[in-house]
Amino acid sequence: MASFREARRFRAVGLVENYWHALRGGRPVPARAEIDPRGIEDALEYAFILERIAPRQGRLRIAGRHLSDLAGAEARGLPLSALFAGAAQETLGGAVEAVMDRPSIARLALEAQPGFGRPTLAGRLLMLPLLSDANEVSRVLGCLETEGRIGRAPRQFTIAEVALRDIAAAPKPARAPAPGLAEPGRGYDAPPRRAAPHLRLVKPDSDG
Repeated sequence: MASFREARRFRAVGLVENYWHALRGGRPVPARAEIDPRGIEDALEYAFILERIAPRQGRLRIAGRHLSDLAGAEARGLPLSALFAGAAQETLGGAVEAVMDRPSIARLALEAQPGFGRPTLAGRLLMLPLLSDANEVSRVLGCLETEGRIGRAPRQFTIAEVALRDIAAAPKPARAPAPGLAEPGRGYDAPPRRAAPHLRLVKPDSDG
């Protein structure tokens, strides 16, 4: 029931994650080049593409309108950490690193503290790994969705919770079939070597 309520509160996050899972199929990670905005049309204003610029840093290459509203300026080109308070940036950096290096799926529960003209704001951040054109996991498909009125921008978030889920490694490729009717070759496992015996058998001389 809790997960159902979460899905209703942050619908765009669920749409982006479902799209990513459908896109990758049985593969560990899909490619950035495969992303089609039409597949997440109802979540585009919350979605973004992140590019690695340092081991724990990412820059927003593409950012939906909601991220610009939170930043109070054009979000494209900004580091994602610009939307986070100083104390939360280290935690965010660890999550960015895990998404790209392990790789993992990251879900973060966010809070923006209230202040003058700034009501309490709750949010969710989703980060999903993508392959670059160089076949490296150095891109992220993400979604940052908030609940409540943004108020006076810029808004910066603290991180209340981080959930990481490692992605299963790709299965090992099957052995290529042998040509024609030949059966595939079988590997040979050598038996364990026995310790040399202390005595050895000497055959008697033959009688001729």
